[in-house]
Amino acid sequence: MSILVYVDHFQGEVKPVSWEIMGKARDVAAQAGLAINALVVGQNVDGVAAEAIAYGADKVLVADAAGFAQFRTHAYAAAFKAAIVTAKPHIILAPTSAGVRDAAALAACELNIGLAADCQGLALDANGNLLAERPVFSGNILTTIVFAAQPQMATVRPRSFPLPAADKSRTGEIVPLAVALDGLASAEEVLKFETTETGEVSVENASIVVSGGRGVKGPAGFEPLRALAQVLGAAVGASRAAVDAGWIPYPAQVGQTGKTVRPDLYIACGISGAIQHLAGMTNSKVIVAINKDKDAPIFDVTQYGIVGDLFEVVPALTQAFRARLGQ
Repeated sequence: MSILVYVDHFQGEVKPVSWEIMGKARDVAAQAGLAINALVVGQNVDGVAAEAIAYGADKVLVADAAGFAQFRTHAYAAAFKAAIVTAKPHIILAPTSAGVRDAAALAACELNIGLAADCQGLALDANGNLLAERPVFSGNILTTIVFAAQPQMATVRPRSFPLPAADKSRTGEIVPLAVALDGLASAEEVLKFETTETGEVSVENASIVVSGGRGVKGPAGFEPLRALAQVLGAAVGASRAAVDAGWIPYPAQVGQTGKTVRPDLYIACGISGAIQHLAGMTNSKVIVAINKDKDAPIFDVTQYGIVGDLFEVVPALTQAFRARLGQ
């Protein structure tokens, strides 16, 4: 019996969520006495396979062919199915990332496997079966999914678990995986890839996040937060209320229906602390909240709370950090 982990990468650069899942898989595997198999799909991906071993895989199944040079849903789903049939895993884990979530869903449907999507927590019950925690009803409720049969499959949100350290001394087996594409690679055409350049630090992987909520009162209210973020080298985040109001784009949203973050420092400005937002940031190492309402729920999860007007407090913090950092 084993756990199968899908390793997502773009042009040979592995997305951190894959290693986060691998680290959690190692914890689960140790608890249940399972081996870790990894799946790597692409072209010329020997380096990715070696990384997978360093991060915890015991065996890596590699689908390496020209037909996998670019992501195509049906081709990658075929590789995913072949890996599941070959490894016969008890548990299957994959990132909730663009493309992979589609390939995982397609593979699950075609193999009649139960799939819990967009999970942010994983555990085992007393019988060694997977328990998957995920939000439902637009993030208003957290629910635990149980499975009626094996294998048990879940896709996992980025930053749900800590990023483990690689151990380059680990050894493992790298095995070629035969996949019959039968024209699947040519059934979809990839025209081009475009990246969004915002000029700002990405909220997902930032070590410091400065977030604003309804209390910033409008788009202009994010300017003091951006000034503080610039001094700290931080990302600018937001609550759903601020995003829904159109004050800041969706990629900045932190919470159950946005991004899950795990920074060293999270500064919440004008955020009341609804459960949906807390679910996306409570794993931060240090949380600081700035709010005029001394009874705001956000203060229940903070190490440091400042009761005051963010439009006075944030500029004062910015000035103090500039002085301390010699800017």
